[in-house]
Amino acid sequence: MYHRRNRGDNEPWTHDTILEKYRFTNVYRATDRVSQYLIREVQYNPERSQDLNEVFFRTMLFKLFNKIETWESLEKVNGPLSWSKTDLSKIDSLLTGLMDRGKTIYSAAYIMPSPAYGSKRKHTNHLSLLKCMMNDRVPDRIKQVPDLQSVYNIILSYPGLGPFLAYQYAIDLNYSSILQFGEDGFVVAGPGALDGISKCFTSTGGMTPSELIQWVTDRQEIELAARSIKFPGLYGRKLQPIDCQNIFCEISKYARVAHPEISGVANRNRIKQGYRTNPRDIPLPFFPPRWELSVNLDQPVTKLVGGKTRLI
Repeated sequence: MYHRRNRGDNEPWTHDTILEKYRFTNVYRATDRVSQYLIREVQYNPERSQDLNEVFFRTMLFKLFNKIETWESLEKVNGPLSWSKTDLSKIDSLLTGLMDRGKTIYSAAYIMPSPAYGSKRKHTNHLSLLKCMMNDRVPDRIKQVPDLQSVYNIILSYPGLGPFLAYQYAIDLNYSSILQFGEDGFVVAGPGALDGISKCFTSTGGMTPSELIQWVTDRQEIELAARSIKFPGLYGRKLQPIDCQNIFCEISKYARVAHPEISGVANRNRIKQGYRTNPRDIPLPFFPPRWELSVNLDQPVTKLVGGKTRLI
């Protein structure tokens, strides 16, 4: 579906009625609409500074709300957002104004608890959290650690950021120019992935959820070959643990409709969000330059059937 949409094929992009009707996240996390905006516009826009503090500040400010419309509303009034020039009290007032006008400033993608910084307003507490991180020199600290898990541990030490959010933010920061870690070897399963795992396996063989996600990541080529599926990946990039974590989240959702008799650990039986085509133009996919991906929009997705390849 992702490749067909990028090629400009007309809808429907699938004959699967569940995938057609409901909203799902892309298999590769970096390809979803918000992650693409983060990478392209917030992190790597050539007009923005690649200074360590600035990249960290922009990434975290964007991800705390995780909503393109919120970011663009702030920049429309404030101008380019930066640590060296932006007054956070002004941002606080702008966010309050958006809420007073009935605007939703947070994405519904994550449950965002309010960190304990003393304000009644959640967004004020999140801005205090970001200011605290900057004052604590978190950008310098994550630059000096040896691996992605160490970045995660630093972020996890701050209030209001549980294991799942801390992991997501570590991945987001690792997309940017300030970190150069691989994504393999460390993963944290979120609530959706835990539910998806419980629907896929009658036994995990004693593996933790993180170990199981890594096991699936390691076996991807074996399992695809066993099913005669020619899976091109993301323009040649294999699934990473964060992507397989995503897959289990989407299996959790898909199975609510396809297999309602399997309750999983979350015991949820419906998908809340239907799919609607987003009116925004979809630009050419953009990924961290160090991935060195060659984006080919005409890349087919095929399955071997009777010795011949057919589109799936």
